[in-house]
Amino acid sequence: MDLSSSTLWWLLAGALIAAELATGTFYLLMLALGCAAGALAAHTGLGSTAQIVVGALVGMAATALWHLKRARQPRSAPAESNRDVNLDIGQTVIVRAWGEDGSAQVSYRGASWSAAFDGVGTPAPGPHAIVAVRGSQLVLAPAPPR
Repeated sequence: MDLSSSTLWWLLAGALIAAELATGTFYLLMLALGCAAGALAAHTGLGSTAQIVVGALVGMAATALWHLKRARQPRSAPAESNRDVNLDIGQTVIVRAWGEDGSAQVSYRGASWSAAFDGVGTPAPGPHAIVAVRGSQLVLAPAPPR
């Protein structure tokens, strides 16, 4: 069985797509685009060297463009302070008293939690907003006025 060069390019593109599905590495899809471009170059009758050059240029360009697109996107907040990950972020608790070390015990969701102050100045009793959760400790800042 003699495979044409375009068939080999399509098989390589399919293998890269399968590898991307197995690993979740989106960059492999960009390389698969390069292989598809190589296959299209083979379909148009270009020689082997031209096919490789076209496939390499398209694959590199797609990878570089995807990398630049991802670099320009804003980074999400760390999981400990990301409201999309932890729905406790932004909730209000009442602090009865602060310790000298800037820690407190607060009641939240029917349990007693250790809390740390993450605001400016000296912590004062009253309403505070949860800004992060570190393990079993709530990180609090003064609640904004309502």
